[in-house]
Amino acid sequence: MALAICRRFPGTFCGTPSQPALIKNHINKKLLGQTCEDCALTTRMISTDTRMAAILQLLKPIRYWTFCNPFIYSATQSVAWRNMRSYMWHKGQNSPENSLCCPARKVNICSTSAGWRILTTGNTLPGLGLSRASASKASTLNLHSSRAMRINEEDVETFDSLEDPRVFLRLRPEYQLHSYNRPVTCQPLSISEGELILHKVTVYQDNLQPQIIVDYFCKLSSLPAEQHPVLLSSTSFALLCQLSVKNIHLFDAPDLISILKAFVILGIPHSHSMLDVFETNFCHKVWEMSLDQLLLVADLWRYLGRRVPRFLKIFFSYLNLHWKDLSLSQLIHLIYIIGESRQAPQDLMQKLESLILKYIDLINLEEVGSICLGFFKSSSSLSEFVMRKFGDLACADMQHLSSYALVNILKMFRFTHVDHVNFMKQFGQIAPQRIPSLGVQGVMHLTLACSALRFLDERVMNAVAASLPPRVAYCRSKDVAKILWSFGTLNYKPPNAEEFYSSLINEIHRKMLEFNRYPEHLLTCLLGLAFSEYFPVELIDFALSPGFVRLAQERSKFEVTKELYTLDGTVGIECPDYRGNRLSSQLQQEGSEMVWNLAKKDMSSKPEFLEALFLLETMLGGPQYVKHHMILPHTRSSDLEVQLDVNMKPLPFNREAIPIEDVAKLRFKHVGVNLTDDLMNQLLKGKSRGHSQGEIESDSGQQPLKLEEETAKPVGGSLCNKVDRLGAMEMAGLSPPTCLQAPQVKLAIQLTNRNQYCYGSRDLLGLHNMKRRQLNQLGYRVVELSHWEWLPLLKRTRLEKLAFLHEKVFTSAL
Repeated sequence: MALAICRRFPGTFCGTPSQPALIKNHINKKLLGQTCEDCALTTRMISTDTRMAAILQLLKPIRYWTFCNPFIYSATQSVAWRNMRSYMWHKGQNSPENSLCCPARKVNICSTSAGWRILTTGNTLPGLGLSRASASKASTLNLHSSRAMRINEEDVETFDSLEDPRVFLRLRPEYQLHSYNRPVTCQPLSISEGELILHKVTVYQDNLQPQIIVDYFCKLSSLPAEQHPVLLSSTSFALLCQLSVKNIHLFDAPDLISILKAFVILGIPHSHSMLDVFETNFCHKVWEMSLDQLLLVADLWRYLGRRVPRFLKIFFSYLNLHWKDLSLSQLIHLIYIIGESRQAPQDLMQKLESLILKYIDLINLEEVGSICLGFFKSSSSLSEFVMRKFGDLACADMQHLSSYALVNILKMFRFTHVDHVNFMKQFGQIAPQRIPSLGVQGVMHLTLACSALRFLDERVMNAVAASLPPRVAYCRSKDVAKILWSFGTLNYKPPNAEEFYSSLINEIHRKMLEFNRYPEHLLTCLLGLAFSEYFPVELIDFALSPGFVRLAQERSKFEVTKELYTLDGTVGIECPDYRGNRLSSQLQQEGSEMVWNLAKKDMSSKPEFLEALFLLETMLGGPQYVKHHMILPHTRSSDLEVQLDVNMKPLPFNREAIPIEDVAKLRFKHVGVNLTDDLMNQLLKGKSRGHSQGEIESDSGQQPLKLEEETAKPVGGSLCNKVDRLGAMEMAGLSPPTCLQAPQVKLAIQLTNRNQYCYGSRDLLGLHNMKRRQLNQLGYRVVELSHWEWLPLLKRTRLEKLAFLHEKVFTSAL
């Protein structure tokens, strides 16, 4: 004998019946035959008094199950109800306990998934998000065992892309008016009754009225779930579907909605041809339907898994005229539908943003997460003002913000590049505790948001690095790529760097088939590793092979030439012993031109850069002493190069900056000289041409040509080629002057901006740190004109700026 005490608490749980239902482990067939009246009677007997507990004596020790599907990313603190309740109290509203949708105490909110998930009710940890498992691996929590406190690793990693984003639909009763909820029936249709209906369809097919057809669909949809495949393969059901298509012009909007709902329950394949007819008919009835009906239809199509662009296009046209009529629940549900459909007219999204501001004080935190996800998935931006409002709302009660909503808000901060400092600080405090219970996809999104916002919090990164190696097998190729990219971009190596990187590199090897499907992910992995000074030779050799390069260019939906060029250039400098595949010269040229055009356009539009270039030319003596180009083109940014001789004097090495007329003067410079006895003696003694020319120049008293000042012309290419310059001078009949001697010091002057550093610090991001590392390997000294020094100087006098530049250049040279 076992005793189970069931208590009834004031209020009801959203997404469940108003009275509790007890469901046995192995369903008793007698219970299936029990009538709805019996169910209701049993429930009333259990809960006649809210202050009394009924003691049920059971013949067998059984567990009680609650059907649930928790938030995707969290197994900790995913308390949506508590969030809404505390948020309403924070706003000074009435206690939500009397609401039909609010619990009397803190609970975990669950949604119903495609396969019922089971969990024993009992004293689970308060605030602990319920775990998800596949139906075949579902397990119950033993209330008297320490196992009840463990988080199943597989449960954490499971993600239901259909149900998880729909959790917000259970937070308000108003959502039930325009959203689909799985029906919970006490009395399913018996198999014999189902067979009778199908028999009637066959016999009376020519005489069935439209309303009867609708009624048959509704009844058949209440068959037990295990009978649905049998029903769908039945010829009689196929006949019923044909009759619905034949008589579709006779159905009104509620009839069509009822049939579509039956299709969803029965699991009609989303590619079925008859659904085209239903979509067309719904398109014709858009202007006859209410907002609730339109949202319900869109929700049913989403639940069915079918894309209906024609219907949505007309629906959005309707909304452009009626958007002001949207209630709060309709607005948020619409944003969810827009996000799931991945399409939205921008003019409509701007109108919806104004409605968000209208309802901003009524929106709870889970709904904020749903709004952010909808805008993110539809690639629609939110204004900085709205994002800061959302950040403020989250900061007010972040402890009760579910991890799923937290990830969605971070996605939108990443998309809009809004830096909400207080939000990120609080995020840095709560994230390390939540990361172990997040799925790998959630961890990836958190890490990627940090790198996109340039936000380096060592506590967060260490928690990510510690949690990943044991469950790296759950990573998709995208997850591996984005995580490696994030750590590389932030230029951070965790304490367990060797374990962390080796586990991810091994996972890349195991997932090569998947990387062949998404080649851009492999390039992202290798670049992230290169930022962190890891160079897996086998993977690099494969990525630069002609076959993979061709595959990447054909299959990837992104332009990958720059990534290939950056990887190839990096390997050429940092892996001197590498003998594997390299890019073809044609691809290298394409990559060089591509990145140079972008860099040239970027720098020429910045007044602070143009000011630095002009003053350097003035200080050093002309444009021939400064060269604006990309010393390392594969690093995607340009530099100002200056060369100094052994006496720390600038060399006029920039041949492209010399005007054409001055080159002509140089070419004919020595025509017509005074013949002297010394000159004749030297010629007769066979002195070298170079020495005689030096004497001629000295004796004739000619001064070196003084070039006029002009703005240096930016040119592409990498390192200066001294041989080319020498060849050009020899063609002109001149010997190499002293200005073409090998430079003693080569300076790479870089004008930086804040986007090259981690947020609020002076730590360089991965790409820019890698560039400096490679410049040092090539013998350059990097001179940094940092934005925190140079930008304030722009308002100072010209002499002060020249003094600053002089100190930077010549102090760095020493």
